[in-house]
Amino acid sequence: MTLQRSARLADPNTILGVVLTAYLMILLDLSIVYTGMPEIGKTMGMSPVMQTWVQNAYLLCFGGFLLLSARLGDTFGRRRILRGGVILFTLASLVIGIAQSPYELIAARAVQGLGASILAPSVLAIIAITFPEGSERTRALAWYSVVAGAGASLGMVLGGIFAGLLSWRIGFLANIPIGIALLFSVARYIPENAPTVGRFDAMGAITSTLGVGLLVYGLVNAAEAGWLDPATLGTLAPSVLVLGFFLWHEGRVDVPLLPLRLLRSRERSAAYLVRMLYVGSIVSFFFFGSQYMQRVLSYSALQAGLGFLPMTLVQFAAAMAIPRVTRMVGGVPMLMGALLLISVGLFWLAGAGTDASYWQLALPMVVIGIGNGGAMAPLTTSGVRGVESRDQGAASGLVNVARQLGGSIGLSVLIVVFTANADPQLIGVAKMSHQVSAVLIGAAIMNILALILTAMFILPANRRNEDPQGAVVFAASIE
Repeated sequence: MTLQRSARLADPNTILGVVLTAYLMILLDLSIVYTGMPEIGKTMGMSPVMQTWVQNAYLLCFGGFLLLSARLGDTFGRRRILRGGVILFTLASLVIGIAQSPYELIAARAVQGLGASILAPSVLAIIAITFPEGSERTRALAWYSVVAGAGASLGMVLGGIFAGLLSWRIGFLANIPIGIALLFSVARYIPENAPTVGRFDAMGAITSTLGVGLLVYGLVNAAEAGWLDPATLGTLAPSVLVLGFFLWHEGRVDVPLLPLRLLRSRERSAAYLVRMLYVGSIVSFFFFGSQYMQRVLSYSALQAGLGFLPMTLVQFAAAMAIPRVTRMVGGVPMLMGALLLISVGLFWLAGAGTDASYWQLALPMVVIGIGNGGAMAPLTTSGVRGVESRDQGAASGLVNVARQLGGSIGLSVLIVVFTANADPQLIGVAKMSHQVSAVLIGAAIMNILALILTAMFILPANRRNEDPQGAVVFAASIE
């Protein structure tokens, strides 16, 4: 039996397990550096500015290449592209794990981000192709949300444990056996799709990569140097022009990199905007929450990592309960409730102060975790609903672009809020606590805006399209 034939006969649940393992790997390495960064900087002798580029290099390549990487799977075959992404990510992880200079580490993080830009949309596209709309896809996307919701939180925990007890390098070297196992699993279980017929959109590939790359760089630089910094303005302004040309070009080619028909659905377009607001608030919460624990409350990296553990466990449980809650109230009402819970938790956490006990942090973080666990699945469903098979890669790319741009924009905006709230009458931890409080309030407001958009655009469309039976099937499978 050939590998191609065995892949075609693979059980859909096996395929789901393989691609979700790949997705978990990139999520862990996205967040593991937050709690491990102080130790990474100390070990590698990195300045504070250079430390930011450990994450910025990853985000820049992840976001910049997403649209191109997503369409490559539709054009040249998803199994082939997924395998290439695993190879890139695994080799980059090896270089990071043995890096002896800051420049080696940052360059390898950039390559790792490129690998992640291939893996993330490939995972969602393969899920959408493997599981038809209805009960089967609802079940698969519920598991996707379990991984997406808990993966980032788990990365915070593991980053603290590795940096505090062992070595930050272990978090990256652990990807090597996982990557090798994934290579064999992809070859054996993931079927190849028929390539898209037509000429590859080279101009779209160049302009989308350049435009999104300039945009992400400008947002990252704005977070460090401010919105009026020449480098910020010198990249954001051209990014708008390049992306405008990209959209104009996409409407005039036979096989576009980004089919504009994907944006004609009000539900999908609103889902992308809501995802940007929601992810922006959560990324900022993780970033500043870790900073607050370590710089205001003097937690070690290990203590800060373990501080996220209750939230992680509750978030996992909430994600597992998605089908049962969907069966009772529907997917979009659940999304609205989740966004409201996140807002409540962020407002609550904003009042923690400089002498907060751990439980004053843990309780609002648990509320945030419940909301975070319930938000991802319905947002993902709305982002890929009604998409033709030939466009699944592009739609998955848009979902992930919304995630990456949302994180970059949200963090950049809230860093401006952080800087603007530097009260000259406060010093030390009191000043830092005041600034973090303002950021958390800003993040809560972002979720309220997401809630309003959901009520205005996603809820009406979902009432026409909701498939309640999907939740019933998955609920039965996990009960």
